[in-house]
Amino acid sequence: MYTKKFEIRWSDLDANRHLANSAFINFMSHTRMSFLMDNGFGQKQLSHYNLGPIVFYEHIYYFKEIFAGEPVTVSLELSGLSEDGMYFEFVHKIYDHNGKNCATCEMMGSWIDLEKRKLTVLPEELYYKLDHTPKSEDFRILTKEDTRKYGKRPQDITPEEVNAM
Repeated sequence: MYTKKFEIRWSDLDANRHLANSAFINFMSHTRMSFLMDNGFGQKQLSHYNLGPIVFYEHIYYFKEIFAGEPVTVSLELSGLSEDGMYFEFVHKIYDHNGKNCATCEMMGSWIDLEKRKLTVLPEELYYKLDHTPKSEDFRILTKEDTRKYGKRPQDITPEEVNAM
């Protein structure tokens, strides 16, 4: 399991004086990027392949408040990966200084070709690295259908409707 520790700063709090939703997301994102860089997915490698990671969704489940002055540890495990590496899913757990699980997040993402602006598979070298990282107990092989398992689809409106808003 990959982990990263964070100190709670004043700017991480919301009006209720506990850790803000945006801080949870920032800590998880920072943990993911640290994990990727530590595992061969740094700027140099991603630039070489013209790749960037994208987020499809982050579902956060909150269990316990976190306050200023209480450091947190954010974990990351790979909970899903498609056979071509195009889709990945991470699970994060946020623990307080006593080891209490304060929040859990399921995050699904993919890789984008930064020139074509289209989803793309991982090159074999990077796929191997990601496939050989710590996996969750419920790890599974992802398919394209998993990216739409919640049934959400875009619902466009006309330019006239936009202008009337």
